[in-house]
Amino acid sequence: MHAPVVIIGSGPAGLLLSHLLHVQGISSVILERKSRDYVEGRIRAGVLEMGTVGLMERVGVDARMKKEGIIHGGIYISLNGKRTHVNIEELTGGSTVMVYGQTEVTKDLIAARLAHGGEIVFEAEGVSLQGIEGDKPRVRYLKDGNMVEMTCDYVAACDGFHGVGRKTMPGVKELEKVYPFGWLGILAHAKPVADELIYAKHDRGFALCSMRSETVVRHYVQVPSSDKIEDWSDDRFWDELRTRLGEEDAELVNEGEVFEKSIAPLRSFVAEPMQHGRLFLAGDAAHIVPPTGAKGLNLAASDVHYLSEALIAKYKNNRSDLLESYSDMALARVWKAERFSWWMTTMLHKFEDDDHFEGRIRQAELQYILSSKAGLTTLAENYVGLPY
Repeated sequence: MHAPVVIIGSGPAGLLLSHLLHVQGISSVILERKSRDYVEGRIRAGVLEMGTVGLMERVGVDARMKKEGIIHGGIYISLNGKRTHVNIEELTGGSTVMVYGQTEVTKDLIAARLAHGGEIVFEAEGVSLQGIEGDKPRVRYLKDGNMVEMTCDYVAACDGFHGVGRKTMPGVKELEKVYPFGWLGILAHAKPVADELIYAKHDRGFALCSMRSETVVRHYVQVPSSDKIEDWSDDRFWDELRTRLGEEDAELVNEGEVFEKSIAPLRSFVAEPMQHGRLFLAGDAAHIVPPTGAKGLNLAASDVHYLSEALIAKYKNNRSDLLESYSDMALARVWKAERFSWWMTTMLHKFEDDDHFEGRIRQAELQYILSSKAGLTTLAENYVGLPY
């Protein structure tokens, strides 16, 4: 068996890459360790940059997104109950973001790949890579107890932080910052708190009021890394959310049936380089950002933009320069997004040293941003996404 491109992982990065190649007549096979039901049920991010929306439009998988997605031209930042509106659209000269869940993006892309005859091998276990430095890498996996071996021209590892792609790549430098807290998040059937997202900094910790639709909300509160789901009843969560929003906004919180609850640790992580031989990393396989800046899925999309352009140039025009420079191009944008996500996280969260010098500096930084058009413009430009 041979495929021009083997893609490991059927998250948005792998699916979008496969479809971008497909519309240019380049075949690929996607290998996914989990079942389709599992992949389509994973709860992830929900804010799309316009660059990501544009990629979905380019592959013609935008109909449901445009029907159900919610365009936002701003965000709110609340500091101990005092809320400031950041008019992102005005500050950036017309740029916006779209609220549309990553789960829905994944469902749309899977349906599109299968409708166009794309090959997705779900429950492909024990994937291993050989010969990535040669002209014909080999990919092996188990399917229904049988060993399958494929050759390919290139391997794109879009298989997440714990995937085989980065583990196979020699000489990778890993840079990481682990934060001493996590996000306790819920999905609930309820009306959103406000028309746009509220990022709240409070003496008790950070909170975020988000949404998936006009009837489903996604809310978060900062919790210690040691906390467990069992520590947080629904009533305790709603009470804490109200406290961190302050008295006026607390009255806007609509409780509803909680149908998903989880705690996500926060880390910043980058692997360098993002390529070796015929193996290329994209998305969470290469980098992780804390969710404060809403960059995770969008960074994966920008990686896929660079990698798809490079592969298309190779297959269509026999140009290899874009493939050779893929890692440098992708990492230049990755590090800017890492900086923004780290910046938002440090400004908006509670740390143990808040009463010391570093804490006072973070407080002054946020106060400056909220009082300065230049500061707000910097925030807005990064929030909507830097150009590819």
